[in-house]
Amino acid sequence: MTHALALPTVSAVGSIDAYIQAARQFPMLTQEEEFRLATRFRDDSDLDAARQLVLSHLRLVISIARGYLGYGLPHADLIQEGNIGLMKAVKRFDPAHGVRLVSFAIHWIKAEIHEYVLKNWRMVKLATTKAQRKLFFNLRSMKANSEALSPGQVTDIAHRLSVKPEEVSEMEARLTGHDLALDGDSDDDEVFAPISYLADHSSEPVHVLEARARERLHNEGLQGALASLDPRSRRIVEARWLTDESPATLHELAAEFGVSAERIRQVEVKAMQKMRASLAPLVADA
Repeated sequence: MTHALALPTVSAVGSIDAYIQAARQFPMLTQEEEFRLATRFRDDSDLDAARQLVLSHLRLVISIARGYLGYGLPHADLIQEGNIGLMKAVKRFDPAHGVRLVSFAIHWIKAEIHEYVLKNWRMVKLATTKAQRKLFFNLRSMKANSEALSPGQVTDIAHRLSVKPEEVSEMEARLTGHDLALDGDSDDDEVFAPISYLADHSSEPVHVLEARARERLHNEGLQGALASLDPRSRRIVEARWLTDESPATLHELAAEFGVSAERIRQVEVKAMQKMRASLAPLVADA
């Protein structure tokens, strides 16, 4: 799709200001319009529908790209890379999930721009081991400014990263003396570039939607399954499996209900089978 869609470019309109003005001319879509276009593209591979989805979100790319200007890279190039991310988002967007394209696309736009920045921000290689590179990335993110760390800050960071204070001091000294390669070129499994630690996969749209499904399963499905049990069965399941304290033993529950431990086990097995049957549809949907 990235090659099939003809989108306006900065070179085509003459300047970055003209491009921004052109992007603002494309109307924003209502939720109903967005759903209809996304459905056409998903079901019928309608490229015109995909193009309308992309054009209506160009201003989003411009806004996100502006946040990366501090790296000294051309704004036009940042926008172009962001547009590639937007097209990838449109290609993967499923309107059936019930979320707006804007919330889904932000991740893909940032990911594409981020990769472009890392590939073009030239640095001198420094750390060569996995531990050094991980320390490098965390140290850069934990330093509030470019000033030297105080002894107390060194100790605190060393404790938080589970490394020696002298390792923190050494890495800080090397960072202030040289820039460093974020993107490594070695195939050695024991050598990791800091880019290996940049991605936060938990924020990916697919993972977010999966987390929501799991949360729905836990909050709604579990409560519904428990509600389907009789009071004694529910008490046994909660005491055995859903307590924050030490789980009750079969003998303790047997004494509570005045029956044998074997009877408690039988009730527990039957209750768990009933709950699994109740949760099965939600598990399939998730």
